[in-house]
Amino acid sequence: MARSRPKKLTLLLADVDGTLVTKDKVLTERAQKVVRAMEDAGIKFAVTSGRPPKGMSMLIDPLKLATPIAGFNGGLFVKPDMSIIESHTLDPDVARKAAELIEKRGLDVWVYAGDDWLLRDLNAPHREREEHTVKFLPKVVKEFTDEHFNFAVKIVGVSDNLDKVAETENAVQQALGKTASAARSQPYYLDVTNPNANKGAVLHYLSRTLGIDAGEIATIGDMPNDVLMFKPSGFSIAMGNSSNDVKAEADAVTDSYDDEGFAKAVERFILA
Repeated sequence: MARSRPKKLTLLLADVDGTLVTKDKVLTERAQKVVRAMEDAGIKFAVTSGRPPKGMSMLIDPLKLATPIAGFNGGLFVKPDMSIIESHTLDPDVARKAAELIEKRGLDVWVYAGDDWLLRDLNAPHREREEHTVKFLPKVVKEFTDEHFNFAVKIVGVSDNLDKVAETENAVQQALGKTASAARSQPYYLDVTNPNANKGAVLHYLSRTLGIDAGEIATIGDMPNDVLMFKPSGFSIAMGNSSNDVKAEADAVTDSYDDEGFAKAVERFILA
């Protein structure tokens, strides 16, 4: 049964792609306006994403972000000045196994290690879109090495065969168990991170470090990996572009990301 909005909300934690920004990765003026209105109302705002932290740097000034920024689904926490607070890399053996499992099922493999985005094929699907999103270029390597896996924060499986991505998600979850977190951040992306690097853990981290009860935190997102932060939060909102499965896990549903769904959600459910 869906919960009603708590009487007190102190923080809104938002996903970025598919939620805060439009399909074309635009942060609208209306979205900026409602974040400023939350600040005026004493409600903090934080973001989390599968993106690397520097792929969210363009949000800092327009939103005046002051809270920790959770990149790689919580694999790396940074301050707004991009200095590192805390990192959670994958176990090297788990990272290698994840890459092998993903490749075996016919998906392209990307490795995020340190500050680098590594891939083997520049013609991989969504590479140009990812460049536009994160605002930096990948490095092409012949093979992924031990050095790469030793510092891997995130392994990504990429394919336009969306059924295959979903099937690979299940296979990787079963094979890796509690040694990793594996969830789709987009229908065409499967993200594999440290088991402590998921959006549910991000919520608990912010609750602990900011001294805010989880029941006073609202969450908003659009993908299966966002459900992990829906569950422990006091109130959860699914975007209109979410799947029916994700919507079923939320307390409320707003409009699509291309119809000011984020701003409308804040106006209706947070500031109301």
